[in-house]
Amino acid sequence: MSASAASGFTPTGTIATAVDRRRVVVATVVGTTVEWYDFFIYAFAAGVVFANLFFEPMGPDFAQIVSFFSVGVSFLFRPLGAFLAGHFGDKIGRRPMLVITLLLMGVATTLVGLLPTHAVIGVWAPALLILLRVIQGISAGGEWGGAVLMAVEHAPKKKRGVFGASPQIGVPIGLLLASIVLALMALIAPGEAFLVWGWRVPFLLSVVLIGVGYWVRRRVDESPVFQEIAERKEETRMPIVQLFRRHLLVVIIAALVFAGNNAVGYMTTGGYVQHYATDPKGAIRLDPGPVFWVVAVSGVTWLIATWVAGWLSDKIGRRNTYIVGWVLQLIGVFLLFPLTNLGTAWSLFVALASLTVGLGLTYGPQAAMYAELFPASIRFSGVSISYAIGAIVGGAFSPMIAQAIFQSTHSTTGITWYLAGMTLVGLAATLLLRDRTGIPLGPEHEAEQNASPVYGLSKA
Repeated sequence: MSASAASGFTPTGTIATAVDRRRVVVATVVGTTVEWYDFFIYAFAAGVVFANLFFEPMGPDFAQIVSFFSVGVSFLFRPLGAFLAGHFGDKIGRRPMLVITLLLMGVATTLVGLLPTHAVIGVWAPALLILLRVIQGISAGGEWGGAVLMAVEHAPKKKRGVFGASPQIGVPIGLLLASIVLALMALIAPGEAFLVWGWRVPFLLSVVLIGVGYWVRRRVDESPVFQEIAERKEETRMPIVQLFRRHLLVVIIAALVFAGNNAVGYMTTGGYVQHYATDPKGAIRLDPGPVFWVVAVSGVTWLIATWVAGWLSDKIGRRNTYIVGWVLQLIGVFLLFPLTNLGTAWSLFVALASLTVGLGLTYGPQAAMYAELFPASIRFSGVSISYAIGAIVGGAFSPMIAQAIFQSTHSTTGITWYLAGMTLVGLAATLLLRDRTGIPLGPEHEAEQNASPVYGLSKA
């Protein structure tokens, strides 16, 4: 059987070969790793250094809240990136959007590493920092949908889950890479040196990573699904209008699925746990170096769980995999702070490793599940906008919310219940959706794709 037939469609143009597929997997992993390395470097710096260097005049407590707010503000601009990338991705192709978003993220990240601090240029320092974070948000909003569709639309029908996990594992690999670089810089430039210049090096290294990612992505062929859409001249003129007119409820439910994962995941990827564990005024007061190493190793457990989840979703379905994942994530949420509060690097590792198992199982199947929810002609817009909205509702301000809860209650109990509530939201949203594992993805099957995946509805 041809690769295209196995995917559920038969384009008249280029057929995806095994070599094409391997190249796509490498390109999506490398590209999303670079994107999320850039994104996480900022979040980690916000938890450790930005309050002192850019927001210090606001006072120690409020400065840290505002620093975490600067992490979340980028999420407000993800929908803009999703709208733009979704519109043009459904009209001119998936691949051009991947290259543009990669370059946009890299430029913004490098410029953060060159920014003068508040002590040098005053209020312009935090203003420029937030502006660059906004650019990162626009890039991240458009990146994920393109990477997901390149992977899933090249995949054989029975391996969409594992192929779709390739852009997903870019997140834990980005977490791993960012944590390792920061841990090395904490060794090379300890103490005051890290605040003076050490934190800048990981941002400047983005130039090298962007070069690698750009070279890899330029070698990838366009998605076979989009090639067939283009050959049939069936590109939708206003894909976003069609999306909201016919599939708004699906967008909302899909966003809530991601929100349940994202709110919990941003305890580490948003820098909160790193801040909580290293805060010199807190109860734990671990050195930043060991904490960065622990987060790095937890990135490995998250990576493994994410990849296994993609594979498992091909065997037992996306919905069932998610349900198992939500249960395990809930367990991890209730273990997170009791173990972290034991105050050792080892207990912190056990806490994060436990959490990442559930996070992986509720993240690995997402690419394939999202792709199977939306019709081919508006799929880029559908997956991108659902992801962006879910990120706002979930992870955008979860570090800031956690910090505000802790400062008002002086306890982590409220944070645990907040994260548990978000996990249950994700579970409830998952239960509202039918499992569409294996549905044909090509444009000739749009009638089937347009049938609503929401229980109780027959049409979108």
